Amino acid sequence: MLRIKAILPAAAVLMMGATAALAQDAEPALDTGDTAWILTATALVLLMTIPGLALFYGGMVRKKNVLSTVMQSFAITCLMSIIWMVAGYSLAFTDGGGLNAWVGGLSNAFLNNLTADSMEGTIPESVFMTFQMTFAIITPALIAGAFADRMKFSSMLWFMGLWSLIVYAPVTHWVWGGGFLAEAGVLDFAGGTVVHINAGVAGLVAAIVLGKRSGMGQENMAPHNLVYSVIGASLLWVGWFGFNAGSALGANNGAGMAMAVTQISTAAAALAWMFAEWIARGKPSVLGIISGAIAGLVAITPASGFVGPMGALIIGLASGIICYWAVVTIKPMLGYDDSLDAFGVHGVGGIVGAILTGVFAVEAIGGTGGLLEGNAGQVVTQVYGIIATIVWSAVASFVILKVIDMVIGLRVSPDVETEGLDINLHGEVVH
Repeated sequence: MLRIKAILPAAAVLMMGATAALAQDAEPALDTGDTAWILTATALVLLMTIPGLALFYGGMVRKKNVLSTVMQSFAITCLMSIIWMVAGYSLAFTDGGGLNAWVGGLSNAFLNNLTADSMEGTIPESVFMTFQMTFAIITPALIAGAFADRMKFSSMLWFMGLWSLIVYAPVTHWVWGGGFLAEAGVLDFAGGTVVHINAGVAGLVAAIVLGKRSGMGQENMAPHNLVYSVIGASLLWVGWFGFNAGSALGANNGAGMAMAVTQISTAAAALAWMFAEWIARGKPSVLGIISGAIAGLVAITPASGFVGPMGALIIGLASGIICYWAVVTIKPMLGYDDSLDAFGVHGVGGIVGAILTGVFAVEAIGGTGGLLEGNAGQVVTQVYGIIATIVWSAVASFVILKVIDMVIGLRVSPDVETEGLDINLHGEVVH
C-alpha cells in the first residue's frame, strides 16, 4: 500500500508533463478577448479611410474638387477590398516557395483555404485577413493626396489596383510575411515601411510624373473647408489606436504600450509643428497642428511595439519639426507639387520613425534593443529596410504610371482641371 501511494504522485507528475507537451504541440486556442479587440481594431482602421482620410483630404482641396477627392477614398476602399480577397492577401501572407524572399504565392487566392475554423495565433484567420485588408485599403488611399486635383478617375483606379498587387503586397510580404526584410531583422511594428514610406514615395513619383497643378503660383490653392480636415484628422487619430495597438494582434501588454506611445508621439509632434510654424511665420495655423499630429502618428507607427514613453516623446518632437521643414522648405526648394503633402508627411515621417525605431527600441518591450541599448547595428538594418522600400516603390510606381499614361492617359484636360473634377468626372457639385 505504501508503495502504491509513492507511485501515484510520480505518475501524476508524468501525466502533467505529457499534458503540457501535448498542449504545446496543439493548435492555439481561440482567445475571445484577443478576437474582440482585433475585431474592434479592424473597424477603427477602416474608420481611418472612410470617413477619416476622405474628410482630411476633402477639406484641403478647393471646393470644385471636394467630391472627386472623397470619391477617391471611398472607391479605393471598395476596390482594394476585392483585390485583397482575390490575390493581395495570398501574395502578402502565403509561402512563395522559391520566391518567398520576395513575394508570397497564390495558394490562398480568392481566400479558397479560409474557413470558419482557420486560425492565426489566437484569433480567427478571417479576422486577421480583414484587419490586414484595412491596411491594404488605406495605403493606396494615402497616395491620392499627392496628385489631388488632376488625375483621371479611371487612371486612378488602374494605378491603385496595379500598385496594390505589384508594390504593396510584395513589400508587405518582405516585412510581415517572412520575406527578406523580416529575415534581416527590420523592425516595423505597424507599417512605417509597408504603409507610410511605401505610399509617400509612390505619391512623390506620381506628383512628379503628373506635373504641377495648373494655376500654381497664380490661383489660390488654399483649403476650402478646414473644419472637414480637423474632423478627418481627429478620426485618423482615434482610428490609429486600431492601427498601432491592433498590430499586437491581441489584448495584451504590447497593445497597451503601443496605445500609450501613440498618444504621446502624436501630441508631441502636433505641438512641435505648431511651435515651429508659430516661430517661423508668426501664427500657429489649424492646418499646421493637424498636419503635425498626422506626422507624429506616422513616425510612431513602426516604433509603437518597440519603444517606451521617452522614445515616443522624442520621435514625436523630431517628426513634427522635420516634417514641417520638409513641407515648407524642401518641397518649394525642389519644386514638385505634392498637393496634400503625402510625401512630406507620410514619406518623411515614415523615414524618421523607421530610423528612430533603431535608436530607441527597448529589448524589454519588443524583444530587440536599439542603439541606446548598445545595438548600433539595428539602425543600419532599419536604413536597409528604408532603402529597399524606397527603391522598389519608386521604380515600380514610375513604370506603372508611365504605362497607364501611354494607354489611357493620366491627367485630365486643362479645361476639366480649370472647371473642376467634380462636375466633369462625376456630374455633381457641392453648392
